[in-house]
Amino acid sequence: MSARDIGISFGNNRVLESVSFDLHKGETLGVIGPNGAGKTVLLNILTGILRPAHGEVFLDGIEITKKGITERTMMGLGRTFQIPRSFENMTAYENTLVGAVFGKDITERAAEERAHEVLDIIGLSGKKRVFAGKLGLLDRKRLEIGIALAGGPSVLLLDEAAGGLTESETMEVLEIVGSVKASGVGVIWIEHVLQTMLHGTERILLLAEGRDLLCGPPQEVMGSKEVERVYLGAGGIGAGRRAKQARQAQ
Repeated sequence: MSARDIGISFGNNRVLESVSFDLHKGETLGVIGPNGAGKTVLLNILTGILRPAHGEVFLDGIEITKKGITERTMMGLGRTFQIPRSFENMTAYENTLVGAVFGKDITERAAEERAHEVLDIIGLSGKKRVFAGKLGLLDRKRLEIGIALAGGPSVLLLDEAAGGLTESETMEVLEIVGSVKASGVGVIWIEHVLQTMLHGTERILLLAEGRDLLCGPPQEVMGSKEVERVYLGAGGIGAGRRAKQARQAQ
């Protein structure tokens, strides 16, 4: 997946001015930036929820800028949300089955097989008959990833998949993302959790001031003066501490 010169405004508020990036097969690209930098807006543009004022989006070499959400999903784009959107009155298995049926044009038998396969990947096979509304936060996060994976995407977009989790729970999410990446799926991951960005990505893109200010290896980006400047300039709480931790991890 790639984006070229993406820009969007809401009224007089220019959220994104010019954002470009390339995502390679089997790579995880982390996206960081202060609150209000437009990270989720960028994901909404990539998935077709929003249409940019200018710029182009490509999936597997095909321009999809004007294509709708459903068409992009069928072409191989999966996405999770900050707040899990699973069907609470359906079981974990039924949720993944829905993802498989609507993600690709496949037979009912194939969808059932895919749903079971995904439950194994996300570690919920033992809870496949549990209603989503009865699952704890970690398992709901797992299921959110599973629903997106069920459609067999070539690119998976993660919006704070580790948000609200403990350190040990975050490690479990990292393991799932590692398995997904190993299968050849490209991942774009928005996250505020330092651990995920340092240990779960190949590159990190710093999004701020409407632009892709910096993109490179995790420790290099997280330990950069640019990250510290952007977060402190935006009033980001703990920015200095995060930058210091990143440098110490090098």
